[in-house]
Amino acid sequence: MKIGFIGTGLMGTPMAEQLLANRVSLMAYNRSPEKLETLQQAGAEIAASVPDLLQQCQAVILMLSDAAAIRSVLFTDEAKVQLVDRTVIQMGTIAPSESRSLLAEIEASGGHYLEAPVLGSIPEAKSGKLLVMVGARPEEFQQWLPILQHLGTEPKLIGEVGTAAALKLALNQLIGSLTTAFALSLSFVQQQGVAVEDFMQILRQSALYASTFDKKLQRMLEQNYADPNFPTKHLLKDTKLFLGEAESIGLQVDSLSGVRQILEEACGAGLADTDYSALFAVVSAAICKGSYAE
Repeated sequence: MKIGFIGTGLMGTPMAEQLLANRVSLMAYNRSPEKLETLQQAGAEIAASVPDLLQQCQAVILMLSDAAAIRSVLFTDEAKVQLVDRTVIQMGTIAPSESRSLLAEIEASGGHYLEAPVLGSIPEAKSGKLLVMVGARPEEFQQWLPILQHLGTEPKLIGEVGTAAALKLALNQLIGSLTTAFALSLSFVQQQGVAVEDFMQILRQSALYASTFDKKLQRMLEQNYADPNFPTKHLLKDTKLFLGEAESIGLQVDSLSGVRQILEEACGAGLADTDYSALFAVVSAAICKGSYAE
């Protein structure tokens, strides 16, 4: 059985490499062909087009940036007719409503669809230790579990399509909120003359501590946001998706609206493609001072 893979960016490439390392027969496609060289050298076949890939693969994994990108590759006239009896496994971060819409359209075209967004970044993708959340019918989950287990050791069925997408957005909302809150406290103690190590020592011993604080601490102190595992622009995209879905069900989202504004300022200051810890540059007013490292 041959598996297709569309979207070989920061996360897609190591995920595809992990499948190849586990002897999965793989065919890859990317709108930027130069991003396929590494996978081709690792043994992947390269598709000339999406219709070509769909014609030759029983299932296709999508690791694309957003729902618009998914629609642009799957729903052309040439590609849509090739969806009959094919399974689409959507692994990027999109809104629950977008995922349910994809399900309806793909099934109407004669295909099958499940969502399997992941939590983790490049190191976890390289080691096959991503946290894989699945929205699907139980029988479809069982059918594709062996493939998903190459990417994460314990993929979990969350519920029907839409539930895993919702869970992924909820977790990414925490990434933005926790990182922004930590950046604010860190900047505050710095400007109040408190030693950073004293702050961290007390924090680490408290129930307030989250390991992500230490993971981002050095980047913030050095104002070095290069070589991102998760770019600022992607966290902004996910934050906007969460806000739209949360507002539609009547949740109070004022606090997250502030996080969105901070992320927008960071992107506007040229930090869109840097690590999302770059929001510290906005919180600490380093952008205004012109002191952050590009």
